[in-house]
Amino acid sequence: MYSGKILVAIPVFNESAVFQIVRQIKNFGLDVLVIDDGSTRCLHKALTRLENIRMIVHRRNLGYGKTIIDAFQYAINNEYDYLLTLDGDGQHEPMEIQGFLQEIPFFTFDILSGSRYYFPRNIDEKVPMERFVINRKITSIVNRITGFRLTDSFCGFKAYKVEKLRLLHLTEHGYGMPLQLWMQAWKAGLQIREIPVKLIYKDLAKRFHGILENPDTRLQYYKTIIRKELSDTCYHNAPGSRMQKVVRY
Repeated sequence: MYSGKILVAIPVFNESAVFQIVRQIKNFGLDVLVIDDGSTRCLHKALTRLENIRMIVHRRNLGYGKTIIDAFQYAINNEYDYLLTLDGDGQHEPMEIQGFLQEIPFFTFDILSGSRYYFPRNIDEKVPMERFVINRKITSIVNRITGFRLTDSFCGFKAYKVEKLRLLHLTEHGYGMPLQLWMQAWKAGLQIREIPVKLIYKDLAKRFHGILENPDTRLQYYKTIIRKELSDTCYHNAPGSRMQKVVRY
């Protein structure tokens, strides 16, 4: 049986699947935090009618990264021991939370990260190929730098030791926030482990908006976040810095 004070946080931006997700999570008897990132008035009003949940409301859309940063701060401020995050679009199975809970308390790691590619698999039409390719490229870069041996650098299904979140100073509000997280976790000496989760893409036609709709632009955006973290002066001065060993990309 898991122990400690545990919070489950769900970012939402107009995803109606969140209502079923919340109902399933409540079966675990865990505290639930919904971060409404500027959803339409109709969906927002429906969210406020959910019972026994905590809410953070963004009056306008501030970005996926901002929702997770807010969840971190809420968990810290309210003295939770562990924070679990999963997306609100139905692409994470709430019942898989049990696999994360079984690992609590964390003794040999600080972040337990879900991976949709933990086991070798044949990638077929169920996965948007451009997303898979970019994930693979960025995961390879992150691994070369950090040595984390990740298989999925973008999965939002994670569990964190809240006390370790105090060591991070995340500022990236967009979809690239997980890369800033990995770089800062590495610099802070955090230990990472992965856990397999289901590979689910419910809407293969779902796209990024704005300039990130272009895969090349999106890839460069992700690389820019990594470069920015590597150029941090704290990193340059860190003991055993690997700056000279990082392969150019």
